[in-house]
Amino acid sequence: MYPYHVQRVQHLLTGDFAERLNFCRWLNGSRQLHRYIMFTDEAQFNRDGVNNTHNSHVWGDENSHATVESNFQPRFNANMWCAVPDDQLIGHFILEGHLTGEAHLRFLQETLPQLMENMPLDKRSRMYFQHDGAPPHSSRGITNFLNHRFPGRWIGRCGPHHWPATSPELSPLDYCVWGWMKELVYSGKLETLDALHGRVLDAADHIRNSELKLPRATRAVHNRAAACVAAGGGIFENQL
Repeated sequence: MYPYHVQRVQHLLTGDFAERLNFCRWLNGSRQLHRYIMFTDEAQFNRDGVNNTHNSHVWGDENSHATVESNFQPRFNANMWCAVPDDQLIGHFILEGHLTGEAHLRFLQETLPQLMENMPLDKRSRMYFQHDGAPPHSSRGITNFLNHRFPGRWIGRCGPHHWPATSPELSPLDYCVWGWMKELVYSGKLETLDALHGRVLDAADHIRNSELKLPRATRAVHNRAAACVAAGGGIFENQL
């Protein structure tokens, strides 16, 4: 017998299976569709990162009562927005304060067009905008804006293409970019908020210049969608 890690997966409700099946079948209707989807997401970075000691052990003849020191003073964090359209990383962009519908709408109207300026015009004109079902993403103002800016070409809770709930494993940001970025950011201790911002900026530049890994991550969404369909819309990551 061998020891195996238990993998953490997202809990699904009864109604989630059909939504995931519908989305994955639509996504895999064209194996080139990933090239024209701008996956977007927000993530929080803080001073200490996430320390999981569940699988940490100290071996010895007796219990050494080893400890891991956590420093909670002073506390600071930053909310970051990023997007992945095909082989590009757009952002990071620092979101000030709490994410609200009004703040997110301002971001979409004023900042997103600037962030998309370096995207090829042909790709920009055919781009699908994706975001998840977070409550601030679903206000009437945002829905109206996306219907105007991306008519028939956006993916979200109230969009023409419905983003299925509890499906982070279908977004390249969740299954690749955020973990990759946090590994780089938390490679050493962070003492100030400025240092955190600088580390995130360096990590984003590193990912942006990784010419092979990022395109592989976005293409992988089709294999993940196929695995989701094979699982009847259920959990599939443990089979990959």
